[in-house]
Amino acid sequence: MPLSTGDAAPTFELPNANANVGPSTLSFEGAKMEHGTLVLFECNHCPYVVASVGRINAMAETCLSQGIGFVGINSNDPVVYENDSFEHMVKRAEGGMPYAYLHDASQTVAHAYGAKRTPEFFLFDADDRLVYQGRMDDSPRNPNDVTSTELAEAITAMLSGEAPAVDYTESIGCSVKWKA
Repeated sequence: MPLSTGDAAPTFELPNANANVGPSTLSFEGAKMEHGTLVLFECNHCPYVVASVGRINAMAETCLSQGIGFVGINSNDPVVYENDSFEHMVKRAEGGMPYAYLHDASQTVAHAYGAKRTPEFFLFDADDRLVYQGRMDDSPRNPNDVTSTELAEAITAMLSGEAPAVDYTESIGCSVKWKA
């Protein structure tokens, strides 16, 4: 079952491919900060993720500067897409990534969150309750075509102590590559 607004964050402890940020394994508790946590399901090969990398990195830096933990999780089956293997995650992280990049090899975490696509964001408040789920904006492949920024608006509302006007959007991207 996918998460609903107000649900508690499922816990995890996963290996981290980004040696420059965080320990070799990281839990939800270790990722969270004073004002909340943003969990991103992503991968290396999806053209929607690739086209959004600059905006994702900027969002991570903004979150971290505002006391919101930020973590990326790759749950894709590397047998289906070899480019999504842990080794390729390490290479991507070495190219510059301001957040921990975790590997969900068993896909247990993706199932617990109800993740469907990459990129897909789950924003949790300081009490680890889901505030927003879905896309960053309405044009992950072309930043020039963005007309709505639901994730940024949800973060602003959460930091102001308000519920976001929009707490759920369908993410736009590639499907999670599930194991057979």
